[in-house]
Amino acid sequence: MQKVLNPRREAALDMLLLFVPVLPFALVFGVVVVESGVPAFLGWMTSPILFGGAAQLTLVSLIGEGASISAAVTAALIVTSRHLLYSVTMAPKFQTQPAWFRWLGPYMLIDQVFALTQIREFESERAFRSYYLTSGFLFWSSWWLTTGLGIVLAPYIPMEFGVEFAVPLLFLGLLILGIKRSPQVLTAVVSAGVAIGFAGLDNKLGLMVAVFAGLLVAVIMEWREPS
Repeated sequence: MQKVLNPRREAALDMLLLFVPVLPFALVFGVVVVESGVPAFLGWMTSPILFGGAAQLTLVSLIGEGASISAAVTAALIVTSRHLLYSVTMAPKFQTQPAWFRWLGPYMLIDQVFALTQIREFESERAFRSYYLTSGFLFWSSWWLTTGLGIVLAPYIPMEFGVEFAVPLLFLGLLILGIKRSPQVLTAVVSAGVAIGFAGLDNKLGLMVAVFAGLLVAVIMEWREPS
């Protein structure tokens, strides 16, 4: 792990690098909002409320296709269920933090923040808290602004550009960034295999199955590792 010496400065630099591939992701979201028929402002407001690109895309696109609100929300929750794994992993670090941080911190627990905190070493609880909040707030504000920009520019984006590649590319980069040990490799392979195998289930239930399969593998591997 890389030791963090200046939490705020390093968090800003790290998030700047990770936000570059998110820019086309924001354009994808803008296109989805415009094509779905959802009012632009309402679609944009999902950014500060949900603060999760994949969940936002799922929610807005399903509503645009005519799905009920309950079905769209359920699908969005299923897509976001991977955060169960994040919560289990981050729990020991959160337990040593002040109560106000334990309430605020989960809101900023997105893929990028999680990945970065797993490959950094912090000398104190305060250093972790400073790095976490700085990276989370910077990403939150940047995501809110750029999704709004994506909605504005969506009518001018030629669909043949194929900007939808940004979504899987972003998550693939985070996956590679976070895998450092063989148990993580096994967990990633099992989760991916289960997700592909159950991709045909309705309402993206295959993702939920993959999440629990990955969680089960991770727990088993954690038990088997010597203390």
